[in-house]
Amino acid sequence: MRRSVVTGVGVVAPGGVTRDKFWETITAGRTATRGITFFDPSGFRSQIAAECDFDPKAAGLNDQEIRRMDRYVQFAVAAAIEAMKDSGLPLGQVDHERIGVSLGSAVGGTMYLEDEYVAVSNHGQKWLVDPDYAAPFLYQALIPSSLASEVALKFSAHGPAMVASTGCTSGIDAIGYGHQMIQDGEADIVIAGASESGISPISMACFDPIKATSRRNDDAGHASRPFDRDRDGFVMGEGGAVLILEEIEAPWPARRRSTARWPASPTAATPST
Repeated sequence: MRRSVVTGVGVVAPGGVTRDKFWETITAGRTATRGITFFDPSGFRSQIAAECDFDPKAAGLNDQEIRRMDRYVQFAVAAAIEAMKDSGLPLGQVDHERIGVSLGSAVGGTMYLEDEYVAVSNHGQKWLVDPDYAAPFLYQALIPSSLASEVALKFSAHGPAMVASTGCTSGIDAIGYGHQMIQDGEADIVIAGASESGISPISMACFDPIKATSRRNDDAGHASRPFDRDRDGFVMGEGGAVLILEEIEAPWPARRRSTARWPASPTAATPST
């Protein structure tokens, strides 16, 4: 039975656009929920969200990648860069045909798509849209497979690459599928995780009429309270997280690197499956 081990973690999240900064935020009990800044939310019932203060260039993306990728794809690539560095994986010594990608996204990126639709339809005035006004990478923003293909391209991962979209369980399903790739012998290394960037007018408009999102606009910091008796809905958010999964008995020392990253102790055991 082939087993997998987590050797690297990368995070892009509200309140911290690296794993360590995000950990500091949540362990300090701070919230990242605030009034929406990406667009004017004044016409909405819910006007708050958890936004990422994300700089793609600072995260390691070049100008062409920033131009080509939707925001949620940028999150995934940035998180994967951090996770790969964290893993210490000697990429130059591994067979890239054995590196897979398994990523999840419930709604993907609606920001690029909505901006482009506004342009090609002239703010919805034209039923027959004019493709001449579309940006060159609109198609990549439309198809979900761009999420996995861009991450695979970044790391020259030539193994299986897939995107899971199973609603709220997309991320954990993608990680589980990544482990299954290793278990079934389809890959020795899998870049696995999830990414979302759905804080756009169309996404907020989907939840507003059914009163699914919180309207505590005057108390954004305490609006997310899922187990509270007085909860009035969830808070929209964005972000991404990536794990590096490796076959535990691989020729490169995955077990040793994993143990060094998370030393065995009563509270922190080596995370293997």
